[in-house]
Amino acid sequence: MKKVLVVSYYFPPSGGPGVQRVLKFVKYLPQFGWQPVVLTVQNGDFPARDESLLNEIPADIRVHRTKIFEPYRVYRFLTRKPPDSAVDVENIPQVEKKRSIMERFAGLVRETFFIPDARIGWFPYAVPEAMQIVRNEGIDAVYTSSPPYTTALIGLELHRRTKLPWIAGFRDPWIGFLSSPERWALPRAVDMYLEKTVYQEADLVECAWAGILEDFRRKYPEGNALKAVHLPNGFDSADYPAAAPRNNDRFTVTYTGSMYGKRNPATFLRSVEELVAEGAVAANKIRLSFVGRFGAEVKEMINRSTIRPSVERLDYVAHAESIRRLTESDLLLLIVDESKDSREIVPGKVFEYLGARKPILALTDVDGAVARLIAETSSGRAVNNQDVPSIKAAFVECYRNYLYHTSFIQPNEEEVRKYERREVTRRLAELLDYLQTRR
Repeated sequence: MKKVLVVSYYFPPSGGPGVQRVLKFVKYLPQFGWQPVVLTVQNGDFPARDESLLNEIPADIRVHRTKIFEPYRVYRFLTRKPPDSAVDVENIPQVEKKRSIMERFAGLVRETFFIPDARIGWFPYAVPEAMQIVRNEGIDAVYTSSPPYTTALIGLELHRRTKLPWIAGFRDPWIGFLSSPERWALPRAVDMYLEKTVYQEADLVECAWAGILEDFRRKYPEGNALKAVHLPNGFDSADYPAAAPRNNDRFTVTYTGSMYGKRNPATFLRSVEELVAEGAVAANKIRLSFVGRFGAEVKEMINRSTIRPSVERLDYVAHAESIRRLTESDLLLLIVDESKDSREIVPGKVFEYLGARKPILALTDVDGAVARLIAETSSGRAVNNQDVPSIKAAFVECYRNYLYHTSFIQPNEEEVRKYERREVTRRLAELLDYLQTRR
């Protein structure tokens, strides 16, 4: 069996949706003739940890873990933040927020010196270990998963040294994404040079959503248009418990994931509050369940809601528990960041929502990628995040369906099955096979 070195910072015990993509590739690649060997970190500074995912790593998969210098630990100390606070929801200040002097200084250091990102401290540990793995294991190809974009630089160095076929995978765009730092001229030029070099030298660039592919092609039109390919995220049917009859005592709406900054439930909460005040919805008949990692401003938003008794907020739960909650809900809520750049973003969790086969209410750009996906799969409703009347109408429709034991969706199973993790992994294996034929 051919071997592929999979380089990923996010790997169990890391939690969150990003880790699922690589974990499922590792699970299913052997079925298509490729044995993965994984390179990751020993003690990563992950936004979330899920120790239960360690049990999902196949027993015959070798995982190599190296040291890493994690500057966010220093950042927390300097800014007096709790040592266990999550990087994304608390440690990276939002643009609209007033920042302390120390936060501004730390931000300047990050923007100037940590290129392409704050995980660059993994590079000097990862490259020697990867070279050793290549020699000892007889590796036939390399696959890297970004972000962090440092992982792509590790792949670039391996590709140059070994000449092995290399697929650079991207779950988010590199420069100009929502979470990208606003660098000044010199570090921005360096970052752009690194991004362009990776795109030019990788054998293939694999993108988790079509917007990433278009971003690369727009930036580098002189490149080979066929180099960038779209492999969507997905869901693994093996993760879902057998369907049980619905017996919720209240209309249960569930959101799983993270919320902070521009991704927040303000408009949704306002819509439901108005419905309750108007008598269209009974507060004691609904349960709004928010499960995941939330910034302080989102927690405050929930706590001051007039329907607070109807709201359940839980911290991050294990992946299996998150899936169980989806399957036991009556409606799944998806909120996409309020930003002009979010039109083509397709969060990984929307596919896990699809796998649950429950109605989805997506607050997003109605002409964007998420709305198109929901229409393609006939899996729910997509409404503009600022359109309160439409949100209210969609919510009432779902609420009444619950009361009268009906459903307004009939998912298109043929379209939904396209996003099975096994099927997406098969396509990745075909790309690896293709690169082998070119050697």
